[in-house]
Amino acid sequence: MTAPDDLVPAAPAIDTPPDQEPYPVPFVIELPGGLRRLHLMVENIHCAACIRRIETALLAMSGVTHARVNMSTRRLVCEWRDTETSASAIIERVEALGFPAAPFDSGRTEQTGAGEERRLLMALAVAGFAAGNVMLLSVSVWAGHAGGMGDATRTLFHWISALIALPAVAYAGQPFFRSAASALRSGALNMDVPISLAVLLAAAMSLYQTIEGGEHAYFDASVTLLFFLLVGRYLDHRARAKARSAAEQLLGLAAVTAQVIDADGRQRPVAVSTLRPGMIVAVAAGERIPVDGDVIEGISDVDTSLVTGESLPCPVTAGTKVFAGTLNLSQPVQVSVRAAGEGTLLAEIVRLMEAAEQGRARYVRIADRIARLYAPTVHILAASTFLGWWLVVGAAWDQSLMAAVAVLIITCPCAIGLAVPVVQVVASGRLMQHGVLLKSPDGLERLAQVDTVVLDKTGTLTTGRLSLVNENHMDSGDLALAAAIATRSTHPVSKALVEAAGGLALPSPESVSEVPGQGLCAVLNGEDIRLGRRQWCGVADRPESGSGTELTGTEIWMTRPGRPARRFVFADTLRPDALAAIEDLRGLGLRPILLSGDRADVVADVARQLGISDFQAEVLPDEKVARLQALADEGRRVLMVGDGLNDAPALATGFASMSPAAAADVSKTAADMIFQGQNLAPVPASIRTARFADRLVRQNFAMAFLYNSIAVPLAVAGLATPLIAAVAMSSSSLIVTLNALRLRLLAWKAG
Repeated sequence: MTAPDDLVPAAPAIDTPPDQEPYPVPFVIELPGGLRRLHLMVENIHCAACIRRIETALLAMSGVTHARVNMSTRRLVCEWRDTETSASAIIERVEALGFPAAPFDSGRTEQTGAGEERRLLMALAVAGFAAGNVMLLSVSVWAGHAGGMGDATRTLFHWISALIALPAVAYAGQPFFRSAASALRSGALNMDVPISLAVLLAAAMSLYQTIEGGEHAYFDASVTLLFFLLVGRYLDHRARAKARSAAEQLLGLAAVTAQVIDADGRQRPVAVSTLRPGMIVAVAAGERIPVDGDVIEGISDVDTSLVTGESLPCPVTAGTKVFAGTLNLSQPVQVSVRAAGEGTLLAEIVRLMEAAEQGRARYVRIADRIARLYAPTVHILAASTFLGWWLVVGAAWDQSLMAAVAVLIITCPCAIGLAVPVVQVVASGRLMQHGVLLKSPDGLERLAQVDTVVLDKTGTLTTGRLSLVNENHMDSGDLALAAAIATRSTHPVSKALVEAAGGLALPSPESVSEVPGQGLCAVLNGEDIRLGRRQWCGVADRPESGSGTELTGTEIWMTRPGRPARRFVFADTLRPDALAAIEDLRGLGLRPILLSGDRADVVADVARQLGISDFQAEVLPDEKVARLQALADEGRRVLMVGDGLNDAPALATGFASMSPAAAADVSKTAADMIFQGQNLAPVPASIRTARFADRLVRQNFAMAFLYNSIAVPLAVAGLATPLIAAVAMSSSSLIVTLNALRLRLLAWKAG
């Protein structure tokens, strides 16, 4: 259980606001070289353009060296030189852009996210109710034109429509109005500006026509437009809400307090942030180790899956290095502090995760790329239409304005806005039918582009459960005796041994005691029996053949007086379809790579069975991240598939990522997708689905552009009223939705 010393820097000082409780993540952190790091939660972030504006503005400030925004968590991490600027100046700059900021608090982020989702759902419900009722009234008016409806009746219907539509627009349009106002205050444009203009102008002109007793009103266009836009906004928000920060969950493994042993031997609880190198802390059995350090007293087993990814506990004794976040399993130990807080390996893993998440948040989705040019183009086109009709053609101002409104409505990005979410919803439903949960809002788009698959071993290619592999080499009596002794232990190897004994009749030892990190002692019929590690049992390095010595894997030995030592070999079994899944990945043109924290001989054996030529063993979390970054530098787009705590940074670093449902919570949070069951087939099947979904998205955009190329000239020419524009806009959205449903026809290939 080792890690590079350069991953354990000295613990920095933490500066929290006076007279306040420390935030879950420190507000301002001192870094070496006079640098400071700030963690902020930023509101009103809706797209990649928002992120780009914030980062560009901060990096332009004197002294700012780093600025990254995580879209899924709305977390801003900014670093600066303390002599050139300050935290308050950075916050003022962010808020001047129209993005309210506050010290980052993961709990508050979750609460505000849930509140925003409720507001969007309520707005969607109001817009849907209004759209349905106003459309019924509009149908009556349309029918009345042919049936001789009187002017008074038509005006009455228009006023009823106004009473329904105007409050609905005022309430349901707030998500777009607030975003547009914020952008305009900061001197920028976004997609919500033309949307807000179209909705408000259509409603205002309809009210004007109603007051004047006009023949046409377009309240239905306003509320229907809002309804379709809110559908896309709500679906996108739901997808983003699933992409919570795995780093925040990983921080939950860090202890808040530690039991310090004073010079007189007394123990007292202190905050981990106050610990300094050289202090001695006591760690009871069942507690997480609060610091990086060296064991100076005690023998125990430690769950090191955070570092190695392997489920088997690691024995520790005096002189063994241990790390914060790992779990002490067996006996109390005393640890000399080497690093605490931000200086630990756990904190370094969290930083790796955050860097990867922020890097992924910078991935620009197709809709976001199109949105960069959308707003200015639509504004110029609508303004030109108004001026052309008013000044060139000589039409009345209201007629010119209606033509401009028709342009704004007909160019509304409903089809563009739904192109990604509606395919994502259909794909999510299809994947869920086969036990795959899609979590990331842009996970499908990235998954479709991968060309390399990096797989973890334990729990990913294998089931993560040990089984006895040399049962045929031993006597059933020896197996029954070993299982009887193993029933007194909760060690994973002991559990596997008991399971292997199955229905055998087990003897009853007179006494059993456990020696932490070594094994079990038992007495049966006056004989002393040992079950545990080779050296502790006194077995020679090269035992006699015939006991399954040709088999590799995790081993324990049983010795008893006057009888030869018995070797029990355990191995993690491959998933039932692992070989078929690897071949399927190759059939999709993907290159499989195996990276594992397990021993070299075990990893080599698994790679041989699966025909994977590129593999690496005993890989630490930062080494996995480095390998993925090296592949990215080569131009590779990597899908990372892993399940352990140590895989979380790699899952966040990968271009795309998947994790089995039995994985650690942190890994499942970091992954874009989670697959159920014991089979590996969902991995290639999901890639196949993602590639088809990507084709459908591109087809949707092509149809949306074709629609605009036909409809926009008609609107500019004055041949489309706002009502016709709304119907055309709705029709384009319906076509996009129907095209997305073709995804259901894709066959699910399970191997």
